Amino acid sequence: MDADSPVFAIAVAAELAGMHPQTLRQYDRIGLVVPGRTRGGSRRYSMRDIEQLREVAQLSSEGMSLPAIARLLDLEDEVRMLRRRVSELEGSLRAERENRPGVRVFAAGATGQVVTLPSGRRIRRSTEVVLWHPRGAADASDADQESGPREG
Repeated sequence: MDADSPVFAIAVAAELAGMHPQTLRQYDRIGLVVPGRTRGGSRRYSMRDIEQLREVAQLSSEGMSLPAIARLLDLEDEVRMLRRRVSELEGSLRAERENRPGVRVFAAGATGQVVTLPSGRRIRRSTEVVLWHPRGAADASDADQESGPREG
C-alpha cells in the first residue's frame, strides 16, 4: 500500500492517531492535515496523514503553536517533493548517460565544422595541404593576378 493512498475513514484515522474525530475535522478545516475525499465527500486519510496527525499531537503537546506546526508540515511536504524530483532527475540523467555513452566527444570535420563522435572513434585525418590566407589578403592577390603585371 502506498503511504499517500487515502484509505482510512475518519473514525479509523482518529483511532490510529490517538485523537478524537472532531479534532481531525478541525485540523482539516484549518488546513493543517487535509485528507483526500471520496466522490461522496467523505474524508479518507492516508498513512502519511496518520503520521502527520501523530506529529501534530507530539509537537502540540510540546507547546508548539498550530500555525508553527502547519508551517513545519508544509516544509516537510516540500522537502519530500523536492527529494522525489531530485530522484527522478538523477534517474533521467543516469538513463541519458547510459543511452548515449561518450556522445560529448568532439572533433573538427574535413571542412572545419564541429563533429560529435562516439567514444573511441576517430575520424580519418586528411593528408592534403590546405593553404589559408586572410580574406583581405586573398582578395588582393586575386585582384593582382587578374590585372596582370604592373608597370612602374
